[in-house]
Amino acid sequence: MFDFFEQPYTLVGAAVLVLFGMLTFRSVLPEKRRWWQLLVPALVVAAAFGMDLAVRTDLEKINAVINTCIKAVEEEDCNAIEAIIAEDYRDSYHNTKRDLMRHCRTRLSQPLVEKNKKRACLVQLSPPNATATLFATIIFEKDSYVSVNYKAWLMVKVRFSFQEQPDKTWLINRIEILELDRQPANWSQIR
Repeated sequence: MFDFFEQPYTLVGAAVLVLFGMLTFRSVLPEKRRWWQLLVPALVVAAAFGMDLAVRTDLEKINAVINTCIKAVEEEDCNAIEAIIAEDYRDSYHNTKRDLMRHCRTRLSQPLVEKNKKRACLVQLSPPNATATLFATIIFEKDSYVSVNYKAWLMVKVRFSFQEQPDKTWLINRIEILELDRQPANWSQIR
């Protein structure tokens, strides 16, 4: 079933069908033509986009958290990263949120990332949990230690695990690095 709150295009298609139906009705029964009949398809389109804007779905909330994370890493803003990490965070390398943030502050204290390019993101949603696999390219600053010692850009594959909070927001409770330049990798290789 289509979720009209995530994408309005199904209702836009329905509006086109309503327009054809209205035009057919007006041509078959010209004596029943009214000026407002042509507004019905426009109202359906307006309702479609209105519903899309009015309701933020879980998928949209998760994508917003991922985009915030991407932007925060690019801007080297550890406070923004800390805001989207759950208190019960734990991964294969960091035992707590505090450990992750210490690692983050150490890595992002020097100029590191120039730009992040999100290539794809596959989200599997089963409330109150969700998993997203992110494919991205990281372009490093020219004078960063990674660019100087390794290479100027890096392709990454990362798995995020999310948990829905009591206030209906979604926070990251686990991040696992899966691949670096299409080679299997993990947190211990990021030092």
